Amino acid sequence: MPTVLATRKLAPNQKELLLNAGIGLVEYDSIQIEFIDFQLPEKNLKNVIFTSKNAVRAIEKKGLKIENCYCVGEKTAELLIAKGFHVAETADNGQELGKLLVEKHAEKHFHFFCGNKRRDELPAILKENQVKLTETEVYKTTLNFRQFHSEFDGILFLSPSAVKSFTKKNKLDTTAFCIGETTAAEARKHTKDIVIASRPSIENLVARLVSHFKTN
Repeated sequence: MPTVLATRKLAPNQKELLLNAGIGLVEYDSIQIEFIDFQLPEKNLKNVIFTSKNAVRAIEKKGLKIENCYCVGEKTAELLIAKGFHVAETADNGQELGKLLVEKHAEKHFHFFCGNKRRDELPAILKENQVKLTETEVYKTTLNFRQFHSEFDGILFLSPSAVKSFTKKNKLDTTAFCIGETTAAEARKHTKDIVIASRPSIENLVARLVSHFKTN
């Protein structure tokens, strides 16, 4: 029976998909999130960028009114909609969202709620194209280092930070299952054996993993 390591604890339905396929699972949280208390000069914002669910959770008790949300990932969009916000645009990653905003919304001023380890691609694209951007750090990501002495048939990575955390004390000498291209780019620094989800969601990644072991 193949055994995989998940670098974030999975939901019961996600675990069930693996166990039903006869795949063993070990899981741990490779990163920890801490929300930051922040203040804004105004509560009404027109155009706000979210690249993670953590940022959405960090602002939800601040009583902000947001006209349009622009976000990375279906799950981030779903959480925003569930919280009553209007999602104007969604993209699979920060680079795609940056290009989309430059093409369709370059005249707007954006506010970006982000973490301390946010990726550079999106802000860089906006600044290169003179699109106005204000950033507010709303959460901190810390890496949770842990050494493993077992061998795994695959490792699930849901963010570049998870790759950095795992590889601090472990070699990446097995298949890296990555949720998206930015996570895969970090994993490529350590291995060429990479499988990427066709859509950036945990369910899709787990399904891809199950399919990989069925065909191999």
